[in-house]
Parts: sequence; C-alpha cells; structure tokens
Amino acid sequence: MGLVSKHKERDSVLPNNRKKLLDSIQRDLLADDQVLAFFYGGSIGNGNTDVFSDIDLRVVVEPDKIKEYISNKNERAKNWGEVLYFEDLHPSSIYTVAHYNCFVKVDIFYYTPANIQPSTWLKKIKIIKDTDGMMADTLIRSMAISYKPSVEEFEIWRTKFFAYLHEAYRRMMRKEYYYALNCIDKLRLSMSTAWYMNSGVQPNTFGDWAKYEGDRSELEDWQKSLLESWECGRDAVEILNVMKGIVSEFKKVHHSLSDTLGVQDDYEWVDKVLNMVL
Repeated sequence: MGLVSKHKERDSVLPNNRKKLLDSIQRDLLADDQVLAFFYGGSIGNGNTDVFSDIDLRVVVEPDKIKEYISNKNERAKNWGEVLYFEDLHPSSIYTVAHYNCFVKVDIFYYTPANIQPSTWLKKIKIIKDTDGMMADTLIRSMAISYKPSVEEFEIWRTKFFAYLHEAYRRMMRKEYYYALNCIDKLRLSMSTAWYMNSGVQPNTFGDWAKYEGDRSELEDWQKSLLESWECGRDAVEILNVMKGIVSEFKKVHHSLSDTLGVQDDYEWVDKVLNMVL
C-alpha cells in the first residue's frame, strides 16, 4: 500500500503556505529601496514546483549596504513568517536557510551587482524586482551560454570516482559498512554527474542529489533504472557487486567524455586503477 504519512493534512497545504511566504517576501523586498533586485531560482525559477518545493531567494543590494544586510539576514527572514530554526549560524556568510513552522524552508542569498554574472545557473530564474534592468540583461546573456564540461572538471570527476571506489573497498574489508555505503553513494552521485556532463547539462555541485531522481530529473529512463539497481546493504558481496556494476558504466561514460574533450583514454592506466579493488 506504500507509506501513509501522519503529516498528510499538513503536507496538502504546503503550496498554500509557500504562497503566503512568497507574498510576504515580495511585499517586504519590493518596498525596500536598497534592494536593487531579487529573483527566485530552483524549482520556482524552473516553473516545476511540487508540494515539497522550497524557496530559493536571491537578493541584490547596494554595495555599501551588503554588510548590513548580511548581518541582519536572520532578523529579516523573521519578518516573513514564524521561523522554527535557522540552518546557517555564520554571521558573515552571504546566505542563510530559514526553516518555518509551516514546514517550508527559504534559502536566502545576498549579492551585490558585481556578484551577478551570466552563467548556466541563471538561465532559469523568476525575476520579481529589477530596478535598472540588470537581471533581465543577465538572463538574456545567460540564455546564450551552453554548458560544456572542461578538461579540469573531467579530471576532478574521474579522480574523485577512483578515490571513492578505493575507499569503499578499504572500508568494506574493515567491516566499516556505513563508511563503505557512504562511498557507494558518492559513486552513484559521480555517475549522475557524468551523465549530465556527457549530455551537456550543468550538473549539481558535488554532494547535491537534487533532481537527479524523480519526475524532474534530466536523466534518461535507463539511467534512472541503473541508479535504482545499484542498491546494496551492509553486506560485502552486495557492495562488491554494486561496485562492479557502477564501474562497468563508468568505463563507457569515461570513454565518451574523453572523446568529447579530446583527452586520451588510456585504457591500461584506467584498468590498473580500477583493478586495484575489482
């Protein structure tokens, strides 16, 4: 029958509560002359929110006001609703994450105009305030940017993969199974990253699983099925078999990315690294 949550009633009104927070945020920031612009990223920017979507808020302020806004970031967030707790406790950080009593969270970043540059991350945003048209221009220029992985990204990706593969083996042999399973999860994430890179889609910052699974994923169905099949528990045989399955797909994507980037695919060296544990 599947999971029946005791919070079903609360969850059903999350979109309404998110809308109330959005209305409160917009009333506040639209009335603030020191706020040059603000916009939403994430699922609101993409236009694909669901029941559990949070609010990714980006605020651009005058350069001489940035320190003031950063130091007051948590107090400002309290103006929008009843905060249950803050995830960030660093006063000098440009961001904070406010978790509200209604079970909606708001990720808030503060920038100056100099921090806003065209990028693939700004191709899907929802602009609410744009005093001098800076964000509209940035959006137009961002839309002209296509993502292509760099050789440096490729090198970082494959060396991370090698390192997590080797560490998974060490921890498995030591019977440190939770550590080993953490490494297996990083291998799955590495493959999701590689599939995105190979398709010309900007991958998440490493460690972020957002939208790799589920209906909003840009992975192919067969890739999502492979991810699902790489499941294992606290068992050395299961762990080793999953490692073998992941490595089989790694070799294919490694070859494809090498070809795309003009990097020599040194089969013997790659096999030497992989065969240290398999």
